[in-house]
Amino acid sequence: MKKIIFLLIISFAMQKIVAQDKTYAEKLGFPKGAKVLILHVDDVGMSYDSNLGAIKAMNEGVATSLSMMMPCSWIPGFFHYLKDHPDTDAGLHLTLTSEWDDYRWGPLTGKDVTPGLVDKEGAMWHSVEETVKHATADEVEKEMKAQLNRATIMGWKPTHLDTHMGTVFGSQRFLEKYLQLGIDNNIPVMFPGGHNTMILRTTASAGLTIEMTTAIGNKLWAAGLPVLDDLHNISYGWDPPANEKLSDKELQAYKTKRYIETIDQLKPGITMVIMHCTWPSEIFSQISASGNTRKGDLLAMMDPEFKKYLKTNNIILTTWRELKKRRDTIK
Repeated sequence: MKKIIFLLIISFAMQKIVAQDKTYAEKLGFPKGAKVLILHVDDVGMSYDSNLGAIKAMNEGVATSLSMMMPCSWIPGFFHYLKDHPDTDAGLHLTLTSEWDDYRWGPLTGKDVTPGLVDKEGAMWHSVEETVKHATADEVEKEMKAQLNRATIMGWKPTHLDTHMGTVFGSQRFLEKYLQLGIDNNIPVMFPGGHNTMILRTTASAGLTIEMTTAIGNKLWAAGLPVLDDLHNISYGWDPPANEKLSDKELQAYKTKRYIETIDQLKPGITMVIMHCTWPSEIFSQISASGNTRKGDLLAMMDPEFKKYLKTNNIILTTWRELKKRRDTIK
């Protein structure tokens, strides 16, 4: 995902501008020098296990935000939860791929409307590369609007938009449609438009300059939307050595340690920390082999040591809902 995102941004034709002195956190009224985190859970609605993991991460842990995959089978189950928890910070995980082998989904728009989004199994393509190759930007726009419309019909205004597998960053035109969808509907979008210290460091070989991302951040800010200073998107690859069979307690300690180490490296500002909290049953193993790493994310969010670390280091937790309210007060 990260490589695709930043190779795209490099080619995105935008004027260079000087990086901003203030972080977006400061612009939104947070203290100067503060680390402000959105602890965010992806893939809600994908499965019962994903829903349960997200709920536990929010209710029993320190996660603050999540996003939903509208084409997936367990969306109704999660919307029933939202009816009883209307303050949940829940956005749309705009879904344009269907990556698993035996459990798949198709576009809400259907094959007749968006044939370029559909593979020979009648589902969305497995990979970002295949989607970029076969789908048009107009098809992507139609499907994203359909996913937003489903949420609206079900009675929910998303707190933000983000992207499953980073697909909207796979082409310049996809990205333009994604950004415009947020701007047109006054919904914040996930895009690292601030100092980008962590995300730049992890993709230095791509040749990304801060001027390019700052330009997009300024565009979103000018449209009345809050903007991220940085993006933490590295936890999905955190797996213990393959020959080690860890207990839940050991897995929790391992993941918590990794989160603490990397959050220590963050610079002040608003950072969205992406994770995939799942409480995997025996069924989940038939969907994906990622159950262990997802369970580790959940256990870390529920770890008293992680909560203690956040408090001791004066790290501020926030939500997209709060960021938008703060942005709305600024002229």
